[in-house]
Amino acid sequence: MLNFKNISLRRGVRVLFANASFTIHKGQKVGVTGANGVGKSSLFALLRNELHLDEGDFSMPPGLEIAHVAQETPAVGCSAIDYVIDGDRELRRLQQQLTAAEQADDGLKQAQLHAMLDTVGGYSAQARASRLMSGLGFTADQEQNPVSSFSGGWRMRLNLAQALMCRSDVLLLDEPTNHLDLDAVIWLQDWLCKYPGTLLLISHDRDFLDAITDHIVHIEQGKAEIYTGNYSAFETMRAEKLAQQQSAYLKQQREIAHMQSFVDRFKAKATKARQAQSRIKALERMELIAQAHVDSPFDFSFPTPGRMPNPLLRLDKADIGYGQKRVIEQASLSISPGDRIGLLGPNGAGKSSLIKVLAGTMPPLSGTRLDADALRIGYFAQHQLEQLRVDESPLWHLQKLDNQATEKDLRNFLGGFDFQGDKVLEPVKPFSGGEKARLVLAMLVYQNPNLLLLDEPTNHLDLEMRHALSVALQDYEGAIVVVSHDRHLLRSVTDQLLLVADGKAQPFDGDLDDYRLWLAEQKKGEEKAVADAAPAVSRKDQRKLDAERRQKFKPLFDALKKAEQAVEKYHAEQRQLEQQLADPAIYADSEKERLKKLMERKAQVDKALDEAEAAWMEAEERIEETKL
Repeated sequence: MLNFKNISLRRGVRVLFANASFTIHKGQKVGVTGANGVGKSSLFALLRNELHLDEGDFSMPPGLEIAHVAQETPAVGCSAIDYVIDGDRELRRLQQQLTAAEQADDGLKQAQLHAMLDTVGGYSAQARASRLMSGLGFTADQEQNPVSSFSGGWRMRLNLAQALMCRSDVLLLDEPTNHLDLDAVIWLQDWLCKYPGTLLLISHDRDFLDAITDHIVHIEQGKAEIYTGNYSAFETMRAEKLAQQQSAYLKQQREIAHMQSFVDRFKAKATKARQAQSRIKALERMELIAQAHVDSPFDFSFPTPGRMPNPLLRLDKADIGYGQKRVIEQASLSISPGDRIGLLGPNGAGKSSLIKVLAGTMPPLSGTRLDADALRIGYFAQHQLEQLRVDESPLWHLQKLDNQATEKDLRNFLGGFDFQGDKVLEPVKPFSGGEKARLVLAMLVYQNPNLLLLDEPTNHLDLEMRHALSVALQDYEGAIVVVSHDRHLLRSVTDQLLLVADGKAQPFDGDLDDYRLWLAEQKKGEEKAVADAAPAVSRKDQRKLDAERRQKFKPLFDALKKAEQAVEKYHAEQRQLEQQLADPAIYADSEKERLKKLMERKAQVDKALDEAEAAWMEAEERIEETKL
């Protein structure tokens, strides 16, 4: 358990949050949300003992193994798979001890260490690391490549694999999907859902949070509060709280009316195709959560494009690739006003290359690309963040696009992207990745394109900005082609899916749930090959040793299970009692007797929970002592 009692954290003189009290229990999966800079990463630093409290108390059981993703990857020469295996620190420690025992010719110690290695899964570590790397997009051929040979984004994937390799009690993940494509995001989601430890997850990916988390810690306005349920449940609860604020009421009604009009308009045109129905459901859900975003600092929309010829752009039998390598062959695509196309496909299949050809920044190897005379492309890609003039301001960047506009008009426009006051005059260099992405999007919107080509537009954007972008794209009247690992954006913005795989780009008959099934089928063959690589005799011995170990530890694990069940039981009853005591009606004169009984029971449950938690910690310690 992680216990936070009246904690306060500061950065310099600024208070991030104060008087925060909540408990995270073993096995819970907690999403940590809030705007950039509110203290999410500082909370993680506290857990890693890199930051100390300014006020309050924090406690956790001794000896917890805490894993997190390193932000830096040294350009080391060891193989990628060895780097990943390094994440299992206990395994590496035992291997070092075994090497020393072998050098000392200590047969008894060697036998003990071999047994311990078996207990921690040391003989299957190579296969476990290989599965992790495969899930995160690495091929079998890349496993032996030196770490120094990978680019920055792929090194971050290695860091993530190393964190997952650790057999941790607590796993801290800060924006783990930032360097992943959709396939890897779906794999990671499934892996984390099965993770047996306690997970704290910072993410701006709504679908990712929804599928994994069972609690949300939300930080805003100097407070950190815990909510039961996933991100959607949190939004609903927060919406109910905001709806009670009179100052937010009018903006809330405008937002709901906007969402309703778009849903109605889309329904009138939609067929009964699965993709259309999927989008309607996503939009209807967005209408329900609109209240949760009434205090968003972002407020912008795409103006109506001028001329919109039909088609806007066409590819005819285009081969796409680099040099002699063709990643897509004979691609034909016609894009008309109003088209909303999402590109799916495995990493390296050519999605970004296809978008570059559509944008005209890369020529096709063969075939033709035909664009209309009035075509105005708005192209968003990560490399454009690097092309900003770092010594210049947001205002300067917009003035370069339109030197006739007044400073007041440009300031008002930038305000919709949360560049307020003096921020519009500050140089871009110290801006965060999210601020730079917002500026590039602001420049794109200002140019009023009739075709949007978006390659991972939500990287670095927080949840509020992602929501604002989704709302703006729903009203956009031009055509959209988007690559994104944010499934919420794909569901709410696109109504056609194009699968880029096996050298082809062709319509995908299904929705994102069908794509997940398609990915699972693709992975089956790879996983079978990895499993078959282990020697048969090793698997037989492993089963025998596992059976012996289970028999040895059975009484201890039974005691641990009993204690865990008691903790869950009393914790659930404690939450129910707290909800009843939070009801103002219980404090009426007519409810005095019931209030007395509730408070007596609350005291009993609190005591029983403390005893159950003590029994649980004792059982865990006994298991650890036995292992040693």
